[in-house]
Amino acid sequence: MRDLKIVDFLDQLADRVPAPGGGATAALHAAQAAALLGMVARYTTGEKYTDHAETVVAVIAETDTLRARSLRLAEEDAAAFTAVTDAYRLPKGEERSATIARALAGAAEPPARVIESAVRLVELCELLLPIGNRNVVTDIAAAADAARAALTTARVNVEVNLRGIKDERVREELDIRVSGVDAAVAKADWVTAEVREEIS
Repeated sequence: MRDLKIVDFLDQLADRVPAPGGGATAALHAAQAAALLGMVARYTTGEKYTDHAETVVAVIAETDTLRARSLRLAEEDAAAFTAVTDAYRLPKGEERSATIARALAGAAEPPARVIESAVRLVELCELLLPIGNRNVVTDIAAAADAARAALTTARVNVEVNLRGIKDERVREELDIRVSGVDAAVAKADWVTAEVREEIS
């Protein structure tokens, strides 16, 4: 997926195929947020920003890592959802039900990990907001909004799999992993509001 042209990916997304779908787009929202923050950090270098040089270097490294991780998660999500559709094609019976439940648990994992990445990306938005180059401050808001989209899209892609997961421990763990989404969304909204206030 990472080697596709944007137009080819969008053609696949629009096609009548099981994957890529919402889970992959959640991961790509996170990747875009990471890329935007990496760009802002790279513009926040030089003599004017020496007081924040250590922080900026760390942000560049972390956002590059999160961008690569998010791309992998987009691919993992597509593969995991394909496993779900394959499981539903099995002959009816106990083995099919167990295979579907396992596949659904597997399909919930990539978006749950996207949530973890997106939560961190919102934190990095908050970190860069007061110190970032003001010429690209709107890109911090764009990153916050992309991370917000990643959070809410990934959450619904976890939730849709929960009802078919038989293992109560796995369900409880996934519930915990999505529980921080609303707080992270509120922080992302705050970042965007602060940027809009600054530029108005």
